[in-house]
Formats: sequence, structure tokens, C-alpha cells
Amino acid sequence: MRYGFGGLIPGSKRVRGTQQPRYDLAVWVLVLPLLVSPAIGLHAEDHAAIVFTQSAAEVAVFDFIEVTAKLPAAVAPNPFTDASIAGDFEPAGSAEQIAVDGFCDSPDGTPYRIRFMPSKSGSYTFHVTFKSGAVAQAYSGTFTAVDQRRRGPLRVDPAYPWHFVWEGTGEHYFFNGTTAYWLVGWRDERTIQYSIDRLAALKVNRMRVSLAGRESVFFGEPVMVGPSWTVFLTPWPAAKTDDFSHPGFDYSRFNVPYWQKFERMLKFARERNMVISVVLDMGDSGVHLVAGSDDERRYIRYAVARLGSFSNITWDLGDDLDSFRDEKWAHETGTLIEQWDPYHHLATSHPIHTEHQDRSSGWFGFTSYQDWSRNQHALMLESRKLQELAGRIVPQTNEEYGYEDHYPAWAAAGSDSADVLRRTAWEIYMASGYQTAGESTRRGTNIWPDTGGGWMNGRGDDTQTMFVGYGHIVEFFTSFAWWKTNPHDELVDQGDYCLADPGHLYAVYLPHGGKVTLHLESGAYRAEWFNANSGQRIPLTEDATGPSWTSPDPPDDSSWRNTHDWALLLQRR
Repeated sequence: MRYGFGGLIPGSKRVRGTQQPRYDLAVWVLVLPLLVSPAIGLHAEDHAAIVFTQSAAEVAVFDFIEVTAKLPAAVAPNPFTDASIAGDFEPAGSAEQIAVDGFCDSPDGTPYRIRFMPSKSGSYTFHVTFKSGAVAQAYSGTFTAVDQRRRGPLRVDPAYPWHFVWEGTGEHYFFNGTTAYWLVGWRDERTIQYSIDRLAALKVNRMRVSLAGRESVFFGEPVMVGPSWTVFLTPWPAAKTDDFSHPGFDYSRFNVPYWQKFERMLKFARERNMVISVVLDMGDSGVHLVAGSDDERRYIRYAVARLGSFSNITWDLGDDLDSFRDEKWAHETGTLIEQWDPYHHLATSHPIHTEHQDRSSGWFGFTSYQDWSRNQHALMLESRKLQELAGRIVPQTNEEYGYEDHYPAWAAAGSDSADVLRRTAWEIYMASGYQTAGESTRRGTNIWPDTGGGWMNGRGDDTQTMFVGYGHIVEFFTSFAWWKTNPHDELVDQGDYCLADPGHLYAVYLPHGGKVTLHLESGAYRAEWFNANSGQRIPLTEDATGPSWTSPDPPDDSSWRNTHDWALLLQRR
């Protein structure tokens, strides 16, 4: 297995000892002789040639440039294992090179591509080499990256590491996620695009989407495989695509049209600032690559090479990971992805048990576990303690705590309602954590009325309103510098929650309404009520003052008191 151009691991950097010549931008296409062994299939006397093409002379920062090597005929018995394309990219004025892997983009083995996503504006030089057996042909060129204020990959905020920022703009990212495991199972890609657009309009900005995985149990949901949608994802060619247990995958090759479809989904989502968590494998399928095998590593490396140049992704090693992989595997695989990915996208794992996370390791970008309890506030505070003990602060997320209209049989009645889930999300955010929720499937897929699918495939209609309530949470938090606050429940009455940047701002959540007594730093604070159900803001007519201040009752009818939840925001004058 190759580890990048010139022996470098992709994403690593080296210092060049001598200045290399620059290349004319006008030379975008280079035809080179293809000298191959007769054993490979083509002969030197065929006068064959590789044609290299460059997608553009200018590209936006955090978009990508693509270089294609087009062969007149296949030169390798298996184009995915017996040939490669790799290169290095160098910003002008820098002595560093960024090593990048490319990939075969057709079952016939004739086109190979390599992509590079620049993170800074300016001129770049690159050098690309295609290899197969005795064949080794190179191409060099230049391009310019232009800063168009695009959002880059998500990063951990170095100043406030419990939170995220967008690279490039430095804006803080308020993580509001949903699950759509089999989004790319839709046969009509207009449905994929509709689903992304609808969720983005509801202020959802992250989707968990499976790259590989199959499902045979539908959890009693009105969701079935049929002509419009399937749960049988096929990143590899399959002898029996619709056979759940024995699809007959050829793990040495890739089903290129499927990967191209996944890329089109990523591109559409990127233009809407929707982050896609690429889930590499699903725990429920029972159809898994052998842990640590060449097939598995080839698959993951191919995913990094194809998808890594999209700015709007994070990596997830697998859903319910501890049901089919151990912690040693997670550490080794996460470390490999960190080495292979030139852009070091944030990566995580998603185990069933909270403690099965590689919290202290450098590859681990944020937590992504599942816990279905209804005491999420305490859980997230405990998660912060575990992270502090690991000696490395990263954001905390629970990405699976409940699905609307679907909950385990042992759970309390009503624990799956939209209102309960919305309130649970408030509890998570008030502990400085983040969350991913699942929308109802009740509107059906391949079952009447066939306008839904929710957490299984991302589709919904206007009758599904759970995320309207989540949108109000986004509106509340993004109205102040939430990333500067920390949990300070000791400042409010028992049963209420408080985030504070003491002396500057206080955000209080009252799950049952009513008044609250708040301990403040001295000074005057303007205050406003926030209706967590409607999003309505109601300013208080008098300032709050320290050291102890008791709010009036929220502007609620007495018949609603102790049932409707409210938030209160205080900001120093």
C-alpha cells in the first residue's frame, strides 16, 4: 500500500532543499508517452499516451482543484489495487509540500483523479505522478487560490476548546444536528437535495450520513425498501445488492457511481453550510470488513482520498462502534485517518457506551456517543469531567439520545415526543454540550403517505414540526457569545440551569417556568424573557442588579405555569 508521493504520508509536510522551476499556467494539458510492460496489456509500440488535465487555473479557498490523468486503456489488472496517483502541493513562498493521495474514478481503470483543497489564498505549484507497474508518468502545474470568504473545515476553538469554529472565517459554529443514516439510499437525487434544503431551512446544520451499512430490521417504523429508496448501500460492487446478509461484495474494487453520488450530495450540502458526518460503517448490518485488514484500510483510505477535499465533512469511525470494534482498533484507525487526511478534518467515534472513547488522543476531535437517559444535563456535566481527566479539552456531543416517535420498550411513556426531545436538547446545551436528534419517520417511506422517513433517510414534510422548536434554541444561543460561557448551576435555584460568563452575561433555563433567584456579580444587567416554545422575546422593564436578584414570573397565564419552559438572558449594561 502506497503512503503518498515521494514516500510521504498524505497530509504530512516536508521542506524542499532546492528551488524547483515554476511552470507556465497556460500549459494545462500535457501528453506523455506511456511506456508499459507487455504483461500489463498495452505495448510501447501502441504509441499510447496519458493525458493530464487541470480543472481550473483559479479556485476559491476551501474549494478544490482537480487534476485528471486519462489513460487510453487500462494498464492494471485491478485499477484500485495495482495503480495509483499521488502528488504534492506547495504554496508560493513556502518550503513545505502537502502530500495528497488520488483515486481511480472508473471501473475501467482509465481516469485517475487527485484533488487539493487550498486553505490560504495565493499561488500554488503542484507535482502529480501516476504509477502502475513499470509506468511512472508525472505532471506539474500551478494555480491560484482566491479568498472568497468561504467557510472551511470545522475546527476546535483554540481559545474556547469546548466549542467549534469555522476555519477561514473564524465564526463560531452552533452544532445542531440530525441523523439521516441512509440519505444516499434515495434513488432520485432531487429527494436528497430537497431533504438537505428543508433541514437547513429549519436551522439544522449537521447530518450523520452513512457511507457503508445495511439494515434488515425497520424498528416497527413505516419505512420500507422499495422503488424510491433502499437501505442497501453499495460502496463496493455486489453480486447480490439486495441480499442483506450475503451481498457478495468485492472489497478489492469500488462501486464508482455510488461514490460519485455521495460526492454530489456533499457538494450540494457544502453550498448550504451543512456539515456531513461521514459514518464509515454501521454497527447493525453484520456485514463488516475484517478489522485491520488490507481491504478495510483500502476502503478508508479511498474514502479519505475521494471525500477529504470537501470542506464540510467530519469523520465518524462507525455507528455503535463498540458492538463490532474494540478500543485498540479505534485508536489505530483514528490515528491512520489523521495521517492520511491532508486537511485533518475533525474525527470521532460513536460507541454505545460513553466511556469507550479515545478522549486523550490527538486524532480525536470531539465526543460522539449515545445515551438515551432523560437526565442529559447531569450526563453532559459528567462528560466534561471525563474530558478534563483525559487532559485534553474538546467539544462534547451526544449524537443519539432519542428519536421522535421511536424509543426503546423499557423507556418511560412519552419519552419520544417532540416536546420531550426539545426539552432534552435544552438540557444538553445548558451544560455547554451539543446534540444530534432524530426526526419522526411516521410520514412513511414506500408506505402511504410516503412523504417522510425522518431519521432514517432525512426526508420530511411540513407536518413535521419538531425542529421548529430546535430552531428556537439556535436563535436563543446565537444571540449572545455562548462559547464564552460555562455551566454555573450553583448560581440559580435547584432544578434550573445556568450558563454564565460571570460579571458579563447569564443565560438561565427554567424547565417548568416560574421565577428564579440568580446570584450576580455587582452591576446592572438588562434582562429579557425568551419563550422556549414560540421563540418570542419579552424585555424586562427594569434592570437586574446583584448580588442577588429574583426575577418576576414569566409573562405566562397561570394555567400554563409549571408546564411551559422559559429562558432568561441577562447581559451587563
